[in-house]
Amino acid sequence: MRIGLLTEGGYPYVSGDARLWCDRLVRGLEQHEFDIYALSRSEQQEDEGWIQLPPQVSRVRTAPLWTAEDDGVGHGRRARRRFAEAYGELVAAVCSVGEPGGPGEPGASRGAVGTAVGPAAGGDVGGDVGVAVGGGLGRGLGGVVGPEADRFGNALYALAELARDEGGLVGALRSEAAVRALERACRARGALREARAARVPDLLDVAAQLERALRPLSLDWYEDDGLGSVDLCHAAAGGAAALPGLLARHLAGVPLLVTEYGVQLRAHYLASGGEPAPVRALLAAFHGRLATEVYRQATCITPGNTHARRWQERCGADRAKLRTVYPGMEASRFAEVGESAGCGDPDTLVWVGRIEPAKDLISLLHAFAEIRRQAPKTRLRIVGAAAGAEGAAYLGHCRALAAQLFPDEAECAHAVGDNPVSFEEIGGPEVPDLAEAYAAGAVVVLSSVVEGFPISLVEAMFCGRATVSTDVGAVVEVIGGTGLVVPPRNPRALAEACVTLLRDPERRERLGAAARARALELFTVEQNVAAFHGIYLEIVSHSPVRRVFVDDTGEPLPFGVPAEAHVPGRWTEVRLLSGGRPRWAEGTAGAPVRGTTPVRATSLPAVPSAGPVPAMPAVPAVSSGPQEPVVAGEGAR
Repeated sequence: MRIGLLTEGGYPYVSGDARLWCDRLVRGLEQHEFDIYALSRSEQQEDEGWIQLPPQVSRVRTAPLWTAEDDGVGHGRRARRRFAEAYGELVAAVCSVGEPGGPGEPGASRGAVGTAVGPAAGGDVGGDVGVAVGGGLGRGLGGVVGPEADRFGNALYALAELARDEGGLVGALRSEAAVRALERACRARGALREARAARVPDLLDVAAQLERALRPLSLDWYEDDGLGSVDLCHAAAGGAAALPGLLARHLAGVPLLVTEYGVQLRAHYLASGGEPAPVRALLAAFHGRLATEVYRQATCITPGNTHARRWQERCGADRAKLRTVYPGMEASRFAEVGESAGCGDPDTLVWVGRIEPAKDLISLLHAFAEIRRQAPKTRLRIVGAAAGAEGAAYLGHCRALAAQLFPDEAECAHAVGDNPVSFEEIGGPEVPDLAEAYAAGAVVVLSSVVEGFPISLVEAMFCGRATVSTDVGAVVEVIGGTGLVVPPRNPRALAEACVTLLRDPERRERLGAAARARALELFTVEQNVAAFHGIYLEIVSHSPVRRVFVDDTGEPLPFGVPAEAHVPGRWTEVRLLSGGRPRWAEGTAGAPVRGTTPVRATSLPAVPSAGPVPAMPAVPAVSSGPQEPVVAGEGAR
């Protein structure tokens, strides 16, 4: 079959999110044909180029989200009226309070909108972000059903049809008419309280961000030679990545599969803390409405874990559409370490990941101070690079705290002092690769207060390491009783769990073996590829036929789409009539009109002509999100 793979800031770019997962999926399903439709996030990402693409990728089409030149489309009076009506309905649906999709909306209050990273009472979905929400944010997270959901969806599709008819909406979305429509919606009766407080700078900011989010409406991807010709659209994320698939479903009837290993709506909430309250509320409401519409229209939704699944359910996803598919990771790179029993320094703790405030290394350092009092020989190796400017500042703070808590120690008066805490990066002389980092110690620690799917824990499990983790995100689901779990932001509990394992080598070995067996069963590339292969076949088998195949005489051809017809090459002499119905069925006089033989779309090269193709770096990705703390015991799966 032919798959349209939709990405945003990801595959096939070298620095893209989830590029490894997408590449493994495409290479693992070599019997299918893939068309890549990629939205880029920055000029730098485009300049860095693509990874080497496999031969089953027959087409790549890209479009920038970071910039958009005015398309020069001049709308007449009728088109301007259509835009004003559709856009006015869209922003009115965004600004209205709406109806929550279920009882018990998360949120500590209905006051000012804000996001505080940290655990919260009841921490299921809302507690993961620690939302103190009101109006738009809370309503978006609760999901919207009924008239408001239909209102948003109908307005979105009306804009899509207008963009198709007129050739684009970039200029219209940037116009003064768009800002005035947003202002009217904010001042209307029944609007969000935060929206009514929006001032002109806030309105301009929101209008600009809505224009950016709606740029996929103006793309020429939805014709019969584009997404309209694929058998299935597979969005590698929600939000902007899923929007082209949503439009292809509406305009061409293509089924949509949405995979979310990190829920885009949750990521937006976590990233919106620095914006003014009206901007934050309006954008949260828009992204919430969009997520709800994507989940409503998707044929199937595949969260990467139960934690992400709960977010999707609260945003209106139908449970019957949800299939949990764990991320697939390369186990072979950790095989040597995992199969070597008893390796690693028994007095060393290891932390691996991106260094940023959400990882709460401050609590880890305070916990290590208690560990040193009970086990003076213990050392802590922190392996990872700072994530951006904020991460670099946080790393400096951690180094200063480590120097304060643990003065350099020397064995005698004539020796050079040594600090028991070391900060290292992958690729250095002592940690040449990721497997060596996990092999350096006996226990791997995760101290995060915000986490999604803990990649570093799975890597430690592949290496057969016992783990001590904070109960955030999908941690308990991942380890499944093969490690110790403590509440986040509790250095004393973290210290006690680490000391327990440091003093019991037999227990460490037992937990490590159970963890490796669980990881090999659930989190390998092979299980991930097999799961999506089955889902692809199931979706296509239940999807209605959108194209009618006829023989040389123009008669309908039963079973005209054999499975092997999608294999590259010419297997059949099937004739395709692209109009959806044969003309003779519509009462046309004269002889039936024959269709044309299907031709593979190869208009764009699989690799860009400019610039070399850099190698694909192996960098661990660590995501984020806490939950209500519990303590898990041990035991092999």
